[in-house]
Amino acid sequence: MSTKTTAAETMAGQYCTFFIDAKLYGIDVNEVQEVIVHQEMTPAPLAPPAVRGLINLRGQVVIAIDLRTVLGLASLADAELATNIVIGSDGGAVSLLVDEIGDVLDLDSGFEPPPRTLKGPHRHLVRAVCRLPDCVLHILDVNAAIAVQR
Repeated sequence: MSTKTTAAETMAGQYCTFFIDAKLYGIDVNEVQEVIVHQEMTPAPLAPPAVRGLINLRGQVVIAIDLRTVLGLASLADAELATNIVIGSDGGAVSLLVDEIGDVLDLDSGFEPPPRTLKGPHRHLVRAVCRLPDCVLHILDVNAAIAVQR
């Protein structure tokens, strides 16, 4: 009996999904602290372009990273409000700004390495893809996404 685990087995689990530019992305629910609606942001002068600002989360200052910028896309227009997915990191909580929150999906198979056709920033931010019946879920590497703040 083999005890060797496959990549799909190690990826299996629940994923918090969200949309950016009409594409479906997901992160492991264990990395998500909470999901909150748009928060007022204080600009962070001299911060990297992907750091959209700072939010106050019940007295805790949290860096807000615009995933659209990280992915090389234009930021949402001011009239469109981003959703915050707050994740825990070694340096404290970080907010990932996304266009729209999706569902929590329980996935146990269908994971594949990112396709070679994936170009630009997507290439190093997507650690796997999962083919769903109606679309492809891009599994985001959270550590790579928040590395812009360092």
